[in-house]
Amino acid sequence: MIAGMFYAAISALGDLAGGLVVLRSPLSRSRRGLAVLTGFGAGFMLAGARVGMLPEALALRGGLTAVLAGYLVVHLTQHSLTPHFHFGEETHGDAMTSRRIGVWALVGLLPHSFFDGVAISSGFLNSTQLGLLVFAAILLHKVPTGVSLASVMLASGNNRWRAFNAVGTMGLATVFGGVLTPWVPPLVNWGLPLAAGVTIYVAASNLIPESQHEHSSAVQGAVFVGVLVYYLLTLVLPH
Repeated sequence: MIAGMFYAAISALGDLAGGLVVLRSPLSRSRRGLAVLTGFGAGFMLAGARVGMLPEALALRGGLTAVLAGYLVVHLTQHSLTPHFHFGEETHGDAMTSRRIGVWALVGLLPHSFFDGVAISSGFLNSTQLGLLVFAAILLHKVPTGVSLASVMLASGNNRWRAFNAVGTMGLATVFGGVLTPWVPPLVNWGLPLAAGVTIYVAASNLIPESQHEHSSAVQGAVFVGVLVYYLLTLVLPH
């Protein structure tokens, strides 16, 4: 239980790291590295959700419905209720004249970030190995998420302080999810399948399409490397 809370807090630092990439340095210098990380994280998360989380979720009665619900919650908050959002650097600053767009991006990411914490905590409640693998998967996409939110905040006319606060709020949502999960019976019972749906969405509907924008063999190869590294970690981590 304590491990899940601890690793949820550590993963939240990835949001801050991604935000600082935007706020403290020219993003163009690190765009290729970020694209490779996005592809690697997509492959790792996809393998983690399919091989690690989904079998455990489907063992529960109604688990498949919960997986679908988790998937649809993220789609609703990120693309149905949010006017503008995509992973990666925001480059359409001229068209984004309302500060509310940045706020909506934060609103859309908060449920996703909350379930990041739920996923980590639920993983550790199941087993140490699954908890560590889920933590690694979540951490890998935290930097691109921080980059996304910070750049949308700046492009929509918000200052650097507001952008940093938004990224920090998103990280706190992850910590909150990790802390709350062991104490809320519905999250104890259904947290893993819900988080599996969220993870599948982030990997397959957010990160993979974002990596496909880069016509680079390194970026596309990173997806397959992410899958391979997941399988290698399952061999070396304690069961």
